[in-house]
Amino acid sequence: MGTTVCALADLEHGKARRFDVNGRAVAIVRIDDSVYAISDRCSHADVPLSDGEVYCDTKEIECVRHGSAFSLETGIPQTLPATQPVPVFVARVVDGHVELDMEITS
Repeated sequence: MGTTVCALADLEHGKARRFDVNGRAVAIVRIDDSVYAISDRCSHADVPLSDGEVYCDTKEIECVRHGSAFSLETGIPQTLPATQPVPVFVARVVDGHVELDMEITS
């Protein structure tokens, strides 16, 4: 059983929102009815990824500082200057609410 974070209706499509879950900053992204959870810190610039732009077509989030884009599914940077991945977490919708498993998946 995961940690309930918010209602799916509280998230805007194509946007990231920051939550503190069990002492960890997490950016949760909604793309249509799917949700993704990624650590809210760029591995290159140490700034919040939740402030960045979400690319729904490629399921990526871009850091506002230097433009590195990270996969929402794997956390792997898709563009430089970042070279280190960011932790991602299992996120799912259960009865209209977003749940997270805080074990790092990658």
